[in-house]
Amino acid sequence: MSMTPQPPSATSSQNPAAHRPAALGRTLSLSRLLSRAVVGARGQKLGRLSDVIVRLRGTDYPLVTGLVADIGGRRVFVPAEAVTDWGTEQVLLASARVDLREFGRRAGEVLLRADILGHRLIDIPRARLVRAYDLELRDTGGGWVLAGVDTRQASWWRRALGLARSAPGQPGEGELAETGCRDWKAFEALIGHEPSVLLRTPTGRLRRLKPAQIADLLEQASHQEQTELLGQVHADPELEADVFEELDDDRQSRLLRDRTDSEVAGVLARMRADDAADAIADLPQDRRQPVLDRLPAGQRAKVIALMGYNPTSAGGLMSLDFLALPRDTPVAVALERVRTARTLQPEALATVFSLNPRGKLRGAASLVALVQADADALLRTVADPDPIRVHPDADLIDITLLMTDYNLLNLPVIDDDDHVIGVITVDDVLESSLPRNWRRREPANHPESTDEDTESHPTADTGPR
Repeated sequence: MSMTPQPPSATSSQNPAAHRPAALGRTLSLSRLLSRAVVGARGQKLGRLSDVIVRLRGTDYPLVTGLVADIGGRRVFVPAEAVTDWGTEQVLLASARVDLREFGRRAGEVLLRADILGHRLIDIPRARLVRAYDLELRDTGGGWVLAGVDTRQASWWRRALGLARSAPGQPGEGELAETGCRDWKAFEALIGHEPSVLLRTPTGRLRRLKPAQIADLLEQASHQEQTELLGQVHADPELEADVFEELDDDRQSRLLRDRTDSEVAGVLARMRADDAADAIADLPQDRRQPVLDRLPAGQRAKVIALMGYNPTSAGGLMSLDFLALPRDTPVAVALERVRTARTLQPEALATVFSLNPRGKLRGAASLVALVQADADALLRTVADPDPIRVHPDADLIDITLLMTDYNLLNLPVIDDDDHVIGVITVDDVLESSLPRNWRRREPANHPESTDEDTESHPTADTGPR
């Protein structure tokens, strides 16, 4: 179907600037562009611009592929190639002929107004959720792209008058534009359109965040935002397990309850055994055994052993992964064991324990002491011969006092025969000592990365359209 051309308007026919092509590098504010008139080549008013469509392209800037126009009460698609001028007063088409079939979104397409403008997205350098109050489009010479995001809310009088923050202009060196927008590549959008989300690069820019930062984002997110965040994280099982370890107990429990027993077991299988034991203890009683039965045998044995202790005692806080070697082991061999122990928690490797021939604890050597010692020296000559230790029933206060008094990064837990059965790391003690709602505090600010390799700016699109 096509639309019959209307008589040209006097305004457009007398305005030769309306027919000039956009200058290379020109920028447009989406908020100023929306609801502008869509007109034919001779100035015939066809309707109004309702939305702008971009297509995700991995790490490249999203390419504008068309617009959604409201024509006669219908939302119709107009391809980007049909637009000769994206002027902010009107959108000029090469022809008045428009396909009037109802617009239907395709996988990989994002509607800037419906999906992003006014919605929250992830500010990757600052590791927080922010709202997109405006978006910046730029002409690269090979097409328009989504180039920037403005997260500053306009003043009430500008909103009342419908004014943009500032007029679009030619960007200066090192900045996107005079509008103050930040580079689109600093953000990860929460689109909400599942077919498009599935086509995005797995975990996208989230890989630049630490698990604790992603956990903080989940704490701030709405239910819909959580669903999309978890969907991205799920693409990387190791990252998913690390994120769940960082969640507070209540949030972790709620998120796990929404999953099947097999899905829960899949996450817990990659978590540290002590964290997995805590997570299972927080599940409803009728789900604990089914989840345990689905864990790998090695992980299941560790979890069951840890669940037998009071969670606030040394036994409940300890990790079962540590490095203990015969006391006559050369320092060079001990360091090689540290280097190759990639499955152990890094904090647990801060100390290597020394054992006598009967496997009893007889020393503890810090990693620094090992690095600074002669490679041919024996572990027994480097290790503290009388390390501080606790039994499994020691409480949190005793553990905290010992680790504080002796400046310990980790503390061995021994049985009645002086065999090491686990190790308590300082991060676990800190987490247990803080108030239960500590994760709900505003995360502390941290300096943003200035690595030039992470900065990028839109250039001419020379790739295939």
